[in-house]
Formats: sequence, structure tokens, C-alpha cells
Amino acid sequence: MPNLSKRTSSFNFFTSFWGDLTRDELHAILRLRIDVFVVEQDCPYSELDGKDLKSIHVYAFKSDDDMASGDAAAATVRICAPGLSYSEPSIGRVATRSDCRGVGLGIEIMNRAIAECDKQYPGLGIRISAQCYLEKFYADLGFKSTGETYLEDDIPHIQMFRASR
Repeated sequence: MPNLSKRTSSFNFFTSFWGDLTRDELHAILRLRIDVFVVEQDCPYSELDGKDLKSIHVYAFKSDDDMASGDAAAATVRICAPGLSYSEPSIGRVATRSDCRGVGLGIEIMNRAIAECDKQYPGLGIRISAQCYLEKFYADLGFKSTGETYLEDDIPHIQMFRASR
């Protein structure tokens, strides 16, 4: 696994099913996803697709104050159960706030999401739809490309799979 920056220890991590999220946590997660996927990537699409309600959410805050301040979460990922997106469990909606990038937070939250997938769905592996520019990032986490590139919301993507270990 890639080395983690020591600075990731300054983040508080959480894992919750949809029904267990507080309104402040939900706001922070959705704000981050909209900030990154809709605004930053200039991709107007409906961020809420109904899968969140049946997913596990892994997310991080810089401090306890961030959670109640209305700020976006520092990072978030969504784990979809088998059958929701693919026949295997999947990790998606991976986002890191712009001021929290470059410190290993993306690696840390992905490692936590992978561990949660392995705990909840042992032996099934994990499938993702990765933006092509992040293919090496995911390859370093054990994912392998499984097909040709395709456009999703006008952004080049590639499907990747990580076998269970």
C-alpha cells in the first residue's frame, strides 16, 4: 500500500449507513460531492441518484467544528452493496476537498473504504468506475483496469476491479 502522510492523523474519520447519518454529516458529504463533481468539474448532473440510501458512507472532517459549521466534509466515499451498481460491491463518489488534497487523505479514505468492503462483503472483490486521470492512483491501491475507456457525464472513465485478499 502507498505510504500515508503523517498529516492524515489530523482528520476524524467516520463510517455510517445512510439512516445513521446526522443532518450535519449528510449536508457536509453532499456539499463536498456537489462542490467537486458538479462545480469544480463543471459537470451539471443530478448528484442524488437514490443509491445513497442503500450505501455505506466513509467520510472525514478536519475537526469536530467542521461538522456543524456548514462546511464540506474533507473527504468522502460511498460503498454500494452488491447488485446496486455492479454484481460486486463498489466504491464511488470518491471526493477530497481542494484544500485537503496532497496530504494522503485520498489514500487513507480509500484504504478505510476497502477495509469496510472486505468486512461487509468478504471474498467478493470491489469494482469501481474510475476517472481515467486517476487510474494510477487506484492501481496503486490494488485495482486493475478491466476494459476500454468510456464517457460518463462527458468525463473519460475506466472500469477497474480489485480482487479480495
